[in-house]
Amino acid sequence: LYMTYPEGPMAGNTNENLSQENQPVTEATFVYPPKYVKKEQTANIWLRSLASLAAYLILGYYIFPSYKILLLITAIVMIHELGHFIAMKFYRYNELGIFFIPLLGAYVSGSKREVSQMQSAVILLAGPLPGIVIGTIMYLLAQTGQGYNFLDIGLERTGLLFIILNLINLFPVYPLDGGQLLNRVFLEEESIWSKVFVFLSIGFLCWFAWKSNFPVLFVFPALMLLRLFGETKISSIEKRIEDEGIHLDLDYEHLPDEDYWKIRNILIQEHPSFKDVAPAPPFEYSHKEEKIMTTIQSLLHRHLIQDVSVAGKLLIFLIWAAAIASPWLLNMDMSFFRRFGL
Repeated sequence: LYMTYPEGPMAGNTNENLSQENQPVTEATFVYPPKYVKKEQTANIWLRSLASLAAYLILGYYIFPSYKILLLITAIVMIHELGHFIAMKFYRYNELGIFFIPLLGAYVSGSKREVSQMQSAVILLAGPLPGIVIGTIMYLLAQTGQGYNFLDIGLERTGLLFIILNLINLFPVYPLDGGQLLNRVFLEEESIWSKVFVFLSIGFLCWFAWKSNFPVLFVFPALMLLRLFGETKISSIEKRIEDEGIHLDLDYEHLPDEDYWKIRNILIQEHPSFKDVAPAPPFEYSHKEEKIMTTIQSLLHRHLIQDVSVAGKLLIFLIWAAAIASPWLLNMDMSFFRRFGL
């Protein structure tokens, strides 16, 4: 059959919608259906963000000794993530959202095909640096003897919380902001040194979770290991796709419909998550189509623009080092680590 397709995503019975009767099939006349396109779901992203915040607060209420401490930490986390969010928005990232992880923190999600090292550095530092600056101002104000407080929590303690929570995020351990900064700007991600660094981070996180008697922290190294195994599988799938003569050096918008369906069939054969999906033809969307689309997008080559000079790397390092050293630069009493009571 000669097939024609309406504009936009397919809907309904594809066997009915996607065929035209009494037309001969030839390689030259065959038309592939359009690749899957996800509808704009900005409202859904923010609903999920609010739901994650609600779960974060509800669980935190039963864990933290004081709801005031919980609200303060939530405010610190929110300011931190807003820094990332605003920077990513400025650099035109797509599908942005802030999501909270109960007991563990929060993260900002977004997508962009061409990733710049300089932009990445700004985005990663835009989270912890504002919090450290705010904490420093609060701490210095507290030294003047003024009786300011936030939620009945002293200004000095509030400032210390701002500094410490953001300073921890700058530690050179993946996936913390400091670890991502080291991996993206100084180790160039795809290098063997980057992979060694990620494995060392996994080992450190396992050790820290064990020593801290906080088992929930094992979630981070477990997720990182799963991601590494997934990337190994994706690499083998990517090689097979390229062996089929399909070019992956383009964005999803410009991916030909024919290549979409060919890649989709390879995923169904090779990826364990899609074993229950019927290959094409028939050209019908699956209930897993959005996940298939996301996986195909992850296969398309991302461009890392290496636009940070040696002088730029030195400047980034000095900013990072100054933030890490802020408690000593402020001549803080280092016993404050034992004064949180959290």
